[in-house]
Amino acid sequence: MKIAVTYSDGQIFQHFGHTEHFKVYEAADGKVVRSEILDTNGSGHGALAGFLADQGVGALICGGIGGGAQTALARVGIKLYAGVSGDADTAVKNLLSGTLAFSTQANCGHHSHEQGQACGEHGCGGGGHTCGA
Repeated sequence: MKIAVTYSDGQIFQHFGHTEHFKVYEAADGKVVRSEILDTNGSGHGALAGFLADQGVGALICGGIGGGAQTALARVGIKLYAGVSGDADTAVKNLLSGTLAFSTQANCGHHSHEQGQACGEHGCGGGGHTCGA
């Protein structure tokens, strides 16, 4: 099984649609057997689901992600673990051990409502989720 994590400096990057790198882990028998960091080459929002599918990824761990991206990931069969923060390697170990804490709701903590944005205006999906900002 391949697991991708939105990645920046060892941490889970918090905005799926703007991630520049994924760390992709290959797991077998509940353990990581290999990992590599992949550059998205500027792919954004809609293209990232296809990028991950082309890499054979079956699961994604990320921070914030909008409704459109969630739909795109589901369409290509990638299981989503959103609302996760902290160390990427630890998150993958927790997923493999069945202890990963994640959210079943879209998260959008990458913007500020104080800047005049409302949910849904920034490409985060808006549909029925609560924003972290």
